[in-house]
Amino acid sequence: MRITVLSDIHDNVWKLAAALDAARGSDAMICCGDLCSPFIVHQIGRGFAKPVHVVFGNNDGDLFRIASNARQYEHIRIHGEFFRGEFGGRKFAANHYDNIARAIAASGEFDVVCYGHNHVYDVARIGRTLAINPGAVMGAKFAADGSRTDVASTMVVYDTESDSATRVEL
Repeated sequence: MRITVLSDIHDNVWKLAAALDAARGSDAMICCGDLCSPFIVHQIGRGFAKPVHVVFGNNDGDLFRIASNARQYEHIRIHGEFFRGEFGGRKFAANHYDNIARAIAASGEFDVVCYGHNHVYDVARIGRTLAINPGAVMGAKFAADGSRTDVASTMVVYDTESDSATRVEL
């Protein structure tokens, strides 16, 4: 199976459109939070017809309307702050925050742990677990003082058969 992993959309509908186009060959999608506005759910729901699993991030302010919009699409599931599931015989977890997700990965309970938050693409083994930060669809990262640095808009396609993650630039 091919699983698209994306995070930190931050309402960038133009880059999200490119991500949804790149995800067409995938069997499922995991969104690691920071969709931001509720209308992003409609973009995802109409642009990707297979199962979508969403966890909330720190910038998802209108959780009620995000969840309400998701109910309009049978294939979208909102999991709150933590997702646990299985694809292609591999155990997955997802959380928005890098520090929490890396601790989950260190537990060894999962084959793959997905996260976002810091907008920094990173794929690394933590023990036996593959930890995937797909980077930010938004295309920027921020320093502690709020200054912005533009970065490539990225996502990841994970293949359960080969246990490999492929970076996709949007």
